[in-house]
Amino acid sequence: MAAMQRIPLLLLSLFFLIGILSNYVSATVFTLQNSCNYTIWPGTHCGNGASLLGEGGFALSPGATTQFPAPPGWSGRFWARTGCNFDSAGNGNCTTGDCGGKLNCAGGGEPPVSLAEFTIGGGSSTMDFYDVSLVDGYNVGLGVRPSGGSGACQYAGCVADVIPECPKELQVVGAGGKVVACRSACAAFNTPEYCCSEDHATPQTCGPTPYSEVFKKACPSAYSYAYDDLSSTCTCTGSDYLITFCPSA
Repeated sequence: MAAMQRIPLLLLSLFFLIGILSNYVSATVFTLQNSCNYTIWPGTHCGNGASLLGEGGFALSPGATTQFPAPPGWSGRFWARTGCNFDSAGNGNCTTGDCGGKLNCAGGGEPPVSLAEFTIGGGSSTMDFYDVSLVDGYNVGLGVRPSGGSGACQYAGCVADVIPECPKELQVVGAGGKVVACRSACAAFNTPEYCCSEDHATPQTCGPTPYSEVFKKACPSAYSYAYDDLSSTCTCTGSDYLITFCPSA
């Protein structure tokens, strides 16, 4: 009788192990690469209650890479923080992209910040959706390159340095008078036509502006305003992704 009881337990253990291995095999692997000539502190944020990758934030030295597997259905974003200074307890601040003065972010980055956004296929949908967004402004160049997937799987990114083209009214000036980031027009002026809100809250009533076109001209494949979908949303199936900060042209 005892031997017969052990068989179902062994089967359950086997099924459990297969489930773990299946999730591991089907995980999407994100590789983060720092091609900047200075240290950055990538931030990560999950938007649908799934795994928080990299504990929300970490340091990444010039030339370094790190990898994180994400489960099917994962949705979230990555960004670079610059000019950070944290103590041994992980408290501090960053010049750009700060997330509440913590090394390990619990929320998104403070604009202006360049974003890599993902929704990984899961359940009934196997297709991934991803983009590079400058809707919240720009702080560093950013690129997303898929590998091993099927479908369109195009490169998304902002390779050009937007800061030299940033209008003065959008500039964020740091220590020593150096321009460290470029704000969105929404953040600078907070009006419906720039924020796609109130009576400008639809694709028909909120279009590109001279300010969003500055971002679009520099980075044609990146989101430049809220409804910039047609040229900026990318799709792929079964891919891993290389996210490069300060990618070369």
